[in-house]
Amino acid sequence: MTQDQTEGTAPDRAGATGTETTAEGTGTTAEVVAEQPRTESHDPDFPEKLLEFMRTGWRDDTLPLAPRTEAPNHARRRAALADAFPSETLVVPTGTEKTRANDTDYPFRPGSDFVYLTGDHDPDSVLVLHPTGDGHDAVLYTRQRSSRDNDEFFRSRDGELWVGRRRTLAEKSTELGLRTAPLSELPQALAGCAPARTRVLRGFDPRVDAAVLPYDSGDDAGARDRELATAIAEAKLVKDEWEVAQLQAAIDATVRGFEDVARVLPADRPVAERLLEGIFALRARHDGNDVGYGSIVGAGAHATILHWVRNDGVTRPGELLLMDMGVEGHHLYTADVTRTLPVSGRFTALQRQVYDIVYAAQQAGMDYIKPGVKFSDVHQTCMRVLAEGLAELGVLPVSVDEAMEKESTVYRRWTLHGFGHMLGIDVHDCSYARKKRYRDGELGEGYVLTVEPGLYFQPEDELVPEELRGVGIRIEDDVLVTAAGAVNLSAGLPRQADEVEAWLAAQRDAGPRLP
Repeated sequence: MTQDQTEGTAPDRAGATGTETTAEGTGTTAEVVAEQPRTESHDPDFPEKLLEFMRTGWRDDTLPLAPRTEAPNHARRRAALADAFPSETLVVPTGTEKTRANDTDYPFRPGSDFVYLTGDHDPDSVLVLHPTGDGHDAVLYTRQRSSRDNDEFFRSRDGELWVGRRRTLAEKSTELGLRTAPLSELPQALAGCAPARTRVLRGFDPRVDAAVLPYDSGDDAGARDRELATAIAEAKLVKDEWEVAQLQAAIDATVRGFEDVARVLPADRPVAERLLEGIFALRARHDGNDVGYGSIVGAGAHATILHWVRNDGVTRPGELLLMDMGVEGHHLYTADVTRTLPVSGRFTALQRQVYDIVYAAQQAGMDYIKPGVKFSDVHQTCMRVLAEGLAELGVLPVSVDEAMEKESTVYRRWTLHGFGHMLGIDVHDCSYARKKRYRDGELGEGYVLTVEPGLYFQPEDELVPEELRGVGIRIEDDVLVTAAGAVNLSAGLPRQADEVEAWLAAQRDAGPRLP
């Protein structure tokens, strides 16, 4: 998925506040009991006899749980973060459920930094690293099982008969290898935090933001908290062995998803972009958690729109189809892959000429990548090949050298985005890292990034020949930086033009399949 060459800006991460949660042994606060929990406006009032009947006859089963194999990874990350901020309290919320429409919510996706440090996927949870004499005590303040001592478990929209069994505090602690406490104790814990010695990952939970006000103000407002976000982002630059395995699993599922789409893509008649989007989404939900971002399925001129996500067009024989899609795995690490296919099965001479330019730019970038090279130099390597290709096409208005000058970069009219970005538990991972560690920094062993040059000739562009207008091509792969250079984790999908044509034919011959 494309990202421009400037530093990323923070998304709006704050959402609607969630419901009050329960305390161990009671499952509710006095306030919730007084309100007599119920579901929504479309649900009926229950007669007292039914209420009395619902409160009896329930068995409590325990879940046979064991510590997760990845729990030590999360513990090491928490320890490293704590070491970076000795004697300070660190507060990392996951976020709340967000309203989609009226009384329905979007599917909850936990905060990436929170998951990176805990592995917990439940809404409303907050990780607090409390300073101790010789380090930090990590506590996860979280929701727990619905109590059977009141009606919450069957009347509340968050009750277990509506949303399913939740972990007890002890069960979650066993799984995550992390001390847990009821979420109802969080306000007291935050009330005791000294602002000058507390840092909060802000923008995820408005209740947490309000409970601990920023210590700094004026020109430095929020600087202390941003340092926490930066520390986490820079820690995420290097992927450990387990993280690489999660990325590879997501990428392998993505390869299967592209195969699924190719198998139903007709060569001789139109088909809706949304059909192809849905086919890939089926694979993503079956083999992973979901799609890692809104799938881009751009047929014809839609391929020139960098973040085309409406996907309301149709393919046409003779045109190209650009698909930028990725499966998000069960542990939320995501793939990010783009392929551009000739709908009819073979590229025209002009389509192939443009495709080969983009392929050459991508290959040049991959060949250049190794530990110690600058991120910005990989960008320049890819862009020079694109500029040279534009000159060969006769559209570059100046020499290649002049186009590559910082004061010019006129070649970017036809390739607005950078060569790639970091990849991990976010599709645009590590976005809060400092420029000197990321955009202006050097690549290190264990980094995972995309390499995704592209050329896009808008239908309205009168500075290019008519036959180029509406042609958009991007090739994107996910690359691991190793001591020996770049390893293409998405090599399961062919990239070279002849291989793409042969692959598409083979998929069509194989026919549709279900996951």
